[in-house]
Amino acid sequence: MIAAAVAILLALGAAGIAYANGGDSEEQVTGPEAQKAKSAAIAAVGGGSVTEVERDDGNGTGAFEVEVARDDGSQVEIHLDGDYNVVGRQADEDGPNDNDEANED
Repeated sequence: MIAAAVAILLALGAAGIAYANGGDSEEQVTGPEAQKAKSAAIAAVGGGSVTEVERDDGNGTGAFEVEVARDDGSQVEIHLDGDYNVVGRQADEDGPNDNDEANED
């Protein structure tokens, strides 16, 4: 019974941390995978700087989500497959003017 209570508390703690971090469950990508994803995304956009590289959270069709800040100030999210080919692109809604409440499901 104590073990069950501890397991429940740990699960609730993890959920609280995820919620405090925006509720996102995406895994940050680092190392050589991140560098390849960054290069592919910047080439697809035609320039800019990468602000984030994550494993795809399931909302897209790829293996990676790469957020790119364009030189004009706009942001775009590039979805890449496991071979770093572009499989999707969308305006990034996580910018400074994002209103999360308007985008909730």
